[in-house]
Amino acid sequence: MVTERRPTIQRIDDPDEEGPDVRVAEQRDVPRVAATLTVALADSRWTRWALPDDGRMQRLTRLHELDAGHRGVATRTAWVTEDVDAVAVWEPPAGAEGTAPLPDDVRGALDRELPHLSAHRIASVRDTAALVAAARPAGPHWRLLHLGVRPSSRRRGLAAAVLAPALLRCDADGLPAVAAVFSWANVRFLRGFGFEVTAELRTADDELPLWVLVRQPLRPRHA
Repeated sequence: MVTERRPTIQRIDDPDEEGPDVRVAEQRDVPRVAATLTVALADSRWTRWALPDDGRMQRLTRLHELDAGHRGVATRTAWVTEDVDAVAVWEPPAGAEGTAPLPDDVRGALDRELPHLSAHRIASVRDTAALVAAARPAGPHWRLLHLGVRPSSRRRGLAAAVLAPALLRCDADGLPAVAAVFSWANVRFLRGFGFEVTAELRTADDELPLWVLVRQPLRPRHA
């Protein structure tokens, strides 16, 4: 398959285009962050692959509460629209200005609970995460962990809005952004923001296709 190299959207910071209000998520937003991502991703390929049928929505909600809500709020790397109908959560490079390290209590909760949430799927999930880690750039970068928009709020530019703060930070700092996705539709979406496929893989159990994408930083307008 031949992919077009040039992104369809060159910049996301057009000063002439007014977008929705976006802010850093706060502790009070954690339940809504979890609810939004769960509603957005309930039927995704990854959800059906990674989580057992038994109690799947409860498992997915708890996963998002921990790995998106508490992680993103604690590290100051979760951005939401004012009504939290759209969410983007990132893992920053170590020591990134304005962010905080993942607290021990959140790390401990993730280490304890994630194996139970994936249950018998945990080996495949962990082995696939290792494949993605090996395909990521070696140097500092921002990694997109979670992105979701409530179905009732789609096609209003909200996903672009919550992606923008971290991508603009990448441009300012000269750092790449990285994502791993499990559907070609998500590949097409991210390519619109300058991401390019750098690895085409499959999950460790060979059940799903998997793409790793990297977005190189754009030069400032004055450069």
